[in-house]
Amino acid sequence: MRVLVTGASGHLGSAVVPKLLSAGHQVVGLARSDTSATAIEKLGAQAHRGDLSDFDVLREEASAADGVIHLAFRHDLMLDGDLAGAAQADLDALTALADGLDGSGKPLVGTSGTAMLAMGGIVGRPGTERDTFPSGYRIDAENLVAGLAARGVRSSIVRLAPTVHSSLDRYGFITTIIAAARRNGYAAYVGDGTNRWPAVHTLDAAELYRLALEKAPAGTHLHAAADEGVPFRQIAEAIGRNLDIPVRSISSDEANEYFGFLGSFAQIDNPTSSAITRELLGWTPTHPGLIADLDEGHYFQA
Repeated sequence: MRVLVTGASGHLGSAVVPKLLSAGHQVVGLARSDTSATAIEKLGAQAHRGDLSDFDVLREEASAADGVIHLAFRHDLMLDGDLAGAAQADLDALTALADGLDGSGKPLVGTSGTAMLAMGGIVGRPGTERDTFPSGYRIDAENLVAGLAARGVRSSIVRLAPTVHSSLDRYGFITTIIAAARRNGYAAYVGDGTNRWPAVHTLDAAELYRLALEKAPAGTHLHAAADEGVPFRQIAEAIGRNLDIPVRSISSDEANEYFGFLGSFAQIDNPTSSAITRELLGWTPTHPGLIADLDEGHYFQA
């Protein structure tokens, strides 16, 4: 299969592309810069210049491909506080990719996050793949992808755990939380720290994208969550243990100053089940869970 991958040079893309190549697929990675193109080619894939705003390129490359995996997201806008702009850019890019695949029966694998479940009001139980919402931040993109099943596209959406962790992670939420601990001289959790984050190892997530591309039924929601829910206090304790610094509780009012843009996010309770995904696609995570991965030490090397 000739597969177009957006975000191919990023954290997750750097695992997804080799996974696809090892399974015998050809990969074309969308590259927004010469640096990205070089990184993609070093992985063994073909690079094609363009970015998420190049709608003609997205349509043409999607049409030429046998399938698409959409990983790219405007994290720069998100970090600047423009969540609406980041979500709209994602929606516009997906619309262009969908136009290139319309009626083809080819697969399109989109990306969202399990945190949307908590933001959508799922409380008191793990969120499941059957939980959907009419609209919302990144939910509109989810719904667009799921709706492509009615347009003759074998579409699926992978909801990533907020913590996608491994030695490949350089700029994710865990690295941000560790940086906050270094900066403040202690590792923190909010309140009693019992709020839970699901987690998935990068290589296990990459395997799920491969499975989704190859055999996910049209309109499917999938959960990349190996750890159903790690209490945030345990995450802070692992960071404190590895940095040899104190661990302490902070108030909700202190969270924004301590965590920065992750202040409110660090407080969400987001337990997430992946039971349906595992049964449907035979996905079996095999790599270390979050706490074990933290204790391997690679996150704390200079």
